[in-house]
Amino acid sequence: MDKSQAAADPGRVLILGADGFIGRHLAFGLRAAGWQVLASARRTDALEWMGFETLRADLAADEPQHPAFWQGKLAGVTHVVNAAGVLNAGETVSHAVHVAAPEAIYAALPVPARGLLISAVGIDGSETGFARHRRAGEAVAATHGITILRTGLVLSETSYGGSSLARALAALPFFTPVVGRGDQQFNPVHAADLTRVVDHLLRHPPGPGVHSIGGPETLSQAEMLRSLRAWMGLRQVPLLRLPLWLAHGLGRMGDALRWGPISATAVAQLQSGVLAHPDSAIAALTVKLRGFSQFMAARPAGTQDLWHARLYLMRPVLRIVLAFLWLASGVIGLTLPSAAFLPLLPDTMLGDGMLIALARLGGVLDLGIGAALLRGWQPRTLAGLQVGVVLTYTLAFSWLNAGLWLLPLGGLLKNIPVMMLIAISAILEQER
Repeated sequence: MDKSQAAADPGRVLILGADGFIGRHLAFGLRAAGWQVLASARRTDALEWMGFETLRADLAADEPQHPAFWQGKLAGVTHVVNAAGVLNAGETVSHAVHVAAPEAIYAALPVPARGLLISAVGIDGSETGFARHRRAGEAVAATHGITILRTGLVLSETSYGGSSLARALAALPFFTPVVGRGDQQFNPVHAADLTRVVDHLLRHPPGPGVHSIGGPETLSQAEMLRSLRAWMGLRQVPLLRLPLWLAHGLGRMGDALRWGPISATAVAQLQSGVLAHPDSAIAALTVKLRGFSQFMAARPAGTQDLWHARLYLMRPVLRIVLAFLWLASGVIGLTLPSAAFLPLLPDTMLGDGMLIALARLGGVLDLGIGAALLRGWQPRTLAGLQVGVVLTYTLAFSWLNAGLWLLPLGGLLKNIPVMMLIAISAILEQER
């Protein structure tokens, strides 16, 4: 095969985490560069619709942690790019995704492992679960000859996780919060530029080792958020410098209540900054990286950018509001004296004892829903359960006393906007 053929058909690459923020950019970019892409993810429907050959695999499950699962599924694969990762997860899941499953894949490849692990800068001095498992995953990759590429903050036209949180913080109406003084340093790299670097490194392996990549422009946390705010066309507001104890408290609360990017790990990253220092192998590449100001100015912010930024933090807010509603309803259902609600249900076929029992049972159900909301349990399933319960309550009370629709301050009418809030909350919970 001559050089032109090798450039046109560089090989067949397995991309782990291909449905993630970085993974999708890698899948599209490497396919456009001539690679045969086998896209692996827990959910592959969207990837299949986009024309990719896919391999569905949940790395946190038991089977993918053994080479036998992968053997026979990787025919023709010459390279692997591991972009899979979980920022906030328990020990078992994090170990499976970062360590056990990748080790099984490297061992199952039909040729000696060649490729890249997309890792993260700033994990050496950190003892978060994410950092510990990332380092363990790097050790496994190094054992199999996989090149390790640690990235700084990765941004793009779209956003996810930490980049979505940055946009949301920048879009707050009255102030722009920063962790500590806000002078922590960042040098973001664009996801498309990262993809071009990965393409180059797959074709011209630098050899095993740990390399770092970041953009050529360095700016502070405060400068980055102010720039994002200006990009969205919003007037500047004062900075709110969060004391570290408060920021870490919010991070721990985010972990406990599963608020996604609001986590102890995210706060630790904001506290220390995400500054990548490219080593000589990366600095010598001919791939031209754009700075933050350059790629942010490459396109205007659209309506979807502004709406997403302003709605992003409404996800935990709506969940808390709904949890408060269900918990309060549960307490009332369990403690309200029967004399306070039985007069509202006169002349029914149900006796007073049955009505009281149903009220207490409903209180228990409401408390359970409220607790599940606070814990962030199965958002889509829980949304369906909430709508079903509200609808059941509405129909039951309409049958028992249709006059409840005419009560002052709304009565049963309030259930209609409540169901709309549940629907909006369910929409915001789904990021992919």
